[in-house]
Amino acid sequence: QVQLVESGGGLVQAGGSLRLSCAASRSVFSYNPMGWYRQAPGKQRELVAVIRSGSITNYADSVKGRFTISRDYAKNTVYLQMNSLKPEDTAVYYCYAELLGRAYWGQGTQVTVSS
Repeated sequence: QVQLVESGGGLVQAGGSLRLSCAASRSVFSYNPMGWYRQAPGKQRELVAVIRSGSITNYADSVKGRFTISRDYAKNTVYLQMNSLKPEDTAVYYCYAELLGRAYWGQGTQVTVSS
């Protein structure tokens, strides 16, 4: 059974930082790719960052240079380091993983950036 559990969200002032964690129920070697999406109120869910085999990463233009996605194989965890946060980064952030062509989602963690 695949489980993805996010943590690390919260309230932060603009310019601050947060690190989101996604703990997976299986080795992160199993999943390809893994990533983070976000959904703001009244908006569609959008890709934030993704990491693929070989540690290849891609980012949404809106977060390039501010967010970093990484994996810790020993802890079966994927991270999203978010720096220089802006009010427009406010959203529910979801962990995402693909296993054998099937997509899995975490329950989401709220990130709120105050101006």
